[in-house]
Amino acid sequence: LCNCSSVGSAGCNRTTGQCHCLAGYAGPQCHSCAHGFFPEQGGQQCQPCSCSPAGATSEQCDHSGKCQCKVGVTDLKCDRCSEGYYRFNETTCEPCQCNNHSHTCDSSTGTCLDCQENTEGKHCELCKEGFYRSSHPAHGCQHCPCSIVASTGTCHIQPGESVPRCDKCKPGYTGLNCNQCDKGYYNSDSICVSCKCNGNVDPALSPRVCRPDSGECLGCLYHTTGFHCELCEEGYTRDSEGTNCTRKEATLGPEPREFTTSAPNTTKATSFSTAVLNSTLSPTTLQTIFPISSSDNSTSAFADVSWTQFNIIILTVIIIVVVLLMGFVGAVYMYREYQNRKLNAPFWTIELKEDNISFSSYHDSIPNADVSGLLEDDGNEVAPNGQLTLTTPMHNYKA
Repeated sequence: LCNCSSVGSAGCNRTTGQCHCLAGYAGPQCHSCAHGFFPEQGGQQCQPCSCSPAGATSEQCDHSGKCQCKVGVTDLKCDRCSEGYYRFNETTCEPCQCNNHSHTCDSSTGTCLDCQENTEGKHCELCKEGFYRSSHPAHGCQHCPCSIVASTGTCHIQPGESVPRCDKCKPGYTGLNCNQCDKGYYNSDSICVSCKCNGNVDPALSPRVCRPDSGECLGCLYHTTGFHCELCEEGYTRDSEGTNCTRKEATLGPEPREFTTSAPNTTKATSFSTAVLNSTLSPTTLQTIFPISSSDNSTSAFADVSWTQFNIIILTVIIIVVVLLMGFVGAVYMYREYQNRKLNAPFWTIELKEDNISFSSYHDSIPNADVSGLLEDDGNEVAPNGQLTLTTPMHNYKA
């Protein structure tokens, strides 16, 4: 008469006909699941819902056993925070604080995960390395205009400024964005390379050691010159060691007199050797040109004369010698011309014999001279004193 469920009942009251239901079962015959229970799929037994009292809205669940969860709570039994929420407690889950740059966070600590738009930090409140937060809120984190070759790649905006500046430039670079070459460096294919001046420049004396576009050294010191200050100035030469610059000086003896010009900083000096000039002048002549006191020897006195003065003196002597040679050659030429004129001048020789007159002509340049006209009868007269007079249209000759 009771007709109780064999699974959900524990017997019945034969007087009243009421079935005694087990836990989780309900109904007159204990065929239904009680509140907080759900029927096992494919069976007749009732299973407890086991909904979380903190995360579920009630103890009841659906026929699949899923509980009705509160906002921010999820899972089958409503015992876990939903995405975007964290810290499951007695009341509910708290929303993640990620400044709208992430939708997920750690369910227990609340640390934001997968920060977007180049942000990072516990709450996505920072910009990633190499980015800066723009002054305009809508722009978010912008990429730093700093090359990792010339700087650390990071930047920041100082208060009151709208343009970022790089945090730290690498050696050789300078400028707001580390895009310029520093002093002592020059641009070589967009890379700042150290100036190569062989230690012959002083950065303290010149704003730039070399030209920033070509690398040509500026302000060479210690009597050096050249693109890299690797050469000597005129009047100086490199010494045997190739380290110092020495001035060229003329000497009388075989031993040279050296004047070494070195850098004030002994650790970096450029030097050259003294050139010795072999003079062909005698000591007497040199003493005449360069007066030497009795207290100084000839070598030290000669060294007091500068290289330019010595060149001027040598040039003057050469000019004088050339002029004298030209005068001598001119005199010889004039003399020879005079002799030639004298030898080439015509002259006549008349020889008187008893009754014959012999007339002969000698001239080097006129071998076939015609002298017939000189002996014509009309042009010749005998003077009373016995002299023969030769008469020509232009001249009269007496013999």
